[in-house]
Amino acid sequence: MAQEETTFGSAIADARKKKGWSLKDLCANVLREDGDAISPQYLNDIEHDRRSPSSDRMVTQFAEALGLDPDWLYYLAGRFPADLRDKGLSQSEVTTLMVAFREIGRAHV
Repeated sequence: MAQEETTFGSAIADARKKKGWSLKDLCANVLREDGDAISPQYLNDIEHDRRSPSSDRMVTQFAEALGLDPDWLYYLAGRFPADLRDKGLSQSEVTTLMVAFREIGRAHV
């Protein structure tokens, strides 16, 4: 039987359930840019991979609230963390990093 692929949504849902939290419990810990909590419907859409987190801040808040590694969540969300994006890397530097990343990934598969 094939192992299911972990997605951003499934990682969030699994961690939330392991904590015994309802959708509303987690929503209270994740705030939109305007300072209001995200809605249970929005979180449900994220958990079912119908939507993605709208900001880096939100990814970080999910990680903090659920005790997950933020780098793992950024990876699952298909994003580079801001500390990497803000380095002003050249195209050749990004290419070099991605080649190294892929090599490490192949070595562990």
